[in-house]
Amino acid sequence: MGKTSGTRDWAQIYAIYGIEQKHTLFFLLLNAIAFSLLSTVFFLYFHPICLFLDSFLFSSSSAAAARFSAGFFGAVTALSAVCLFFAAANFFYSAVPLRYEMAQRMVGSVGDWSSVKTALDLGCGRGVLLNAVATQLKKTGSSGRVVGLDRSMSTTLSTLRTAHMEGVQEYVTCREGDVRRLPFGDNYFDVVVSAVFLHTVGKEYGQKTVEAAAERTRVLGEAVRVLKPGGVGVLWDLVHVPEYVRRLQELRMEEIRVSKRVTAFMVKSHMVSFKKPSQHFVGPGEVRLDWRC
Repeated sequence: MGKTSGTRDWAQIYAIYGIEQKHTLFFLLLNAIAFSLLSTVFFLYFHPICLFLDSFLFSSSSAAAARFSAGFFGAVTALSAVCLFFAAANFFYSAVPLRYEMAQRMVGSVGDWSSVKTALDLGCGRGVLLNAVATQLKKTGSSGRVVGLDRSMSTTLSTLRTAHMEGVQEYVTCREGDVRRLPFGDNYFDVVVSAVFLHTVGKEYGQKTVEAAAERTRVLGEAVRVLKPGGVGVLWDLVHVPEYVRRLQELRMEEIRVSKRVTAFMVKSHMVSFKKPSQHFVGPGEVRLDWRC
């Protein structure tokens, strides 16, 4: 969990961006500590616990049953503590160093940033990916800008603060908006990116419902709509990546690439990149220029 990219380590990244959904990390840690204490009690007071359990058993093998029960519950609590500590560590790693590392990989998957004038980050959160894009624009001497879109005004304000801390505030614009109906015209952005966000769309319906899947594909269609012909899209998300690939294929995107599996937040994740063709051929001799989905 040390160095993540270049000379930056997780402590530097945490100092700027912090952790989203801290309550989840605290919940995992508190439960891990509670199970650790409980397993320690079983270990230190194994004999008294066996006598206590034996007092409730009246069979001829009650002593053996009591020892088995105490040992079993002690082992279960110890194993639960280990699993919860591991889950907490993975959550922290995914939220801080891995998110930063994947942002660098996503930026690197776009070939030529010098020609990029407008970029969009869907669900920008606290701005890890947004600022990585802005930093790349700054490095190439581009006059372009990146727009971060989030559903919360408070989040966009904190994102602007992180951009200032990174020294890229002149390249960043943040807006509050609904990703299901992007407030931008067709063919507007050269690059569209999104990191660990798309799977949260439609969660009010339940992750595995048809309604949630329809909402996710709708957002993906909106991303394609606002992307310029010849523009590049890069997504990093959890669980539903095969669904995104199928939808991109239906929309006739080109150069669809899927990265190797990366474990993030205790589940599988992949990065998907694609290019929007200059023209969309629907059938023989027919070209559709309207990308609304």
